[in-house]
Amino acid sequence: MRTTQKRQVCILLPNKQHLDCTVRVRSRGQEVLNSVLKQLGVSELQVFGLAVLRDNEYLFVDLEQKLSKYFGKRWNRGSITIPFILFLRVQYYVESGRLILSSKVQQLYYAELRQKVLHSQSRHQEALFFQLAASALQAEVGDLELRQGSDEEEEEGQERKHRHYFLPEDYFPSWLIKRRGRDFLLQQCPVVHVELRGLLHSQAVLQFIKEASSLQDGPVTFYRMRREKKDLRSSVLLGVTLKGVHIYQEVEGKQCRLYDFSWTDIDRFTFQGRRFEISAVGSLCLPKLVYYSPSAFHSKHILKHLSDTHRVHISTRDAASYIQQLEDMEATQFYREAYICDTKRLTHRLQSLTSSMSDCSVAVETTTAWSKDDDEEEEDSVTEFEFCVDEPEEFLVDNPAEVSWLAELLHGASVDGPSALPSSYWAAVTMEMKQVLRSRDDEGVSVD
Repeated sequence: MRTTQKRQVCILLPNKQHLDCTVRVRSRGQEVLNSVLKQLGVSELQVFGLAVLRDNEYLFVDLEQKLSKYFGKRWNRGSITIPFILFLRVQYYVESGRLILSSKVQQLYYAELRQKVLHSQSRHQEALFFQLAASALQAEVGDLELRQGSDEEEEEGQERKHRHYFLPEDYFPSWLIKRRGRDFLLQQCPVVHVELRGLLHSQAVLQFIKEASSLQDGPVTFYRMRREKKDLRSSVLLGVTLKGVHIYQEVEGKQCRLYDFSWTDIDRFTFQGRRFEISAVGSLCLPKLVYYSPSAFHSKHILKHLSDTHRVHISTRDAASYIQQLEDMEATQFYREAYICDTKRLTHRLQSLTSSMSDCSVAVETTTAWSKDDDEEEEDSVTEFEFCVDEPEEFLVDNPAEVSWLAELLHGASVDGPSALPSSYWAAVTMEMKQVLRSRDDEGVSVD
């Protein structure tokens, strides 16, 4: 094949590194993803997707589509010496970092959250930023030793030394530095950091991920919307989270949350060209909310992201729930007695987060033919996305198996490799754990 039929693609990673790959001019997104997997040495990326920057907004690439769809005429005219840029970004946020089985992928997830914390506008959660900074410092610097000297001047010297072992700009958003001042942060952050002495790097990373999930604008993917079709600027933000959708309005540069919808609060999403409509369930007594995306191209990709995120929520909620219960039992030193479920099944279930998405009860109806020209808007076409979130049935299991892997998972072990068990096995694991908790409750053993 002639070199003119190949293109150079540069993939920017959350940790500010990059990967390069060469693909055919007719390649699809999946070929780039395969190259990323090979270069990173992992079997799957689980929560990550490839994104393209379009109109100053990240849109996740449909891996089944040709790359020319995202780069347009530049792709066809391009040469092998000029790289096209894609971004590896978090596509699906998770409640627990332990759901990310590869340590390499977990580190990339941590790196992206670190950057989101620095750009966060959650001004009402100031205390949380000190906890996040302490967890990040423990992960990146390690233990902070504050020695007790006999001489006051020596103690003050040690204190000044420890106060200047980090830059506030690397751990706090700019508005917080301006509000409190650098000296205050340099003085107070080590006080929180020293409390984490003895916490391993992997444990500190997991703690940071867990704490960041509480940040209002942390585990969220934002899309800009307009209130009216003819508006020149976007004043509304659609926030896609694991558990639902948030609607924000920008007021004087600040984000004000207007609505917080869980998936069960939403009846349907409807796109008609650029028009985006949210219909809440009848019990909320809310009118239909209507906004406008920048283009029909954006609409299609936002809709797919909403659909896929809901599917991931369905496929991981049981795993996240029971990992949380096991963590709670670990904290009360009863966790070892709870390990009587089949962890091989759990391992495979967690490893197949994305591959099991097709099992979820989500209906997507598309009644539109998208234009070959990405920027052409089909105003008469309608795309609907309907949710069906019925709880799955529970199955009784009489044969609980022995476990060992989950203990390693809870202590930050990395698991890589293929998976191939059906999702029905997870229902069995879920029921086994419920039986354990029920029996422990009957015996009067506290698991709180």
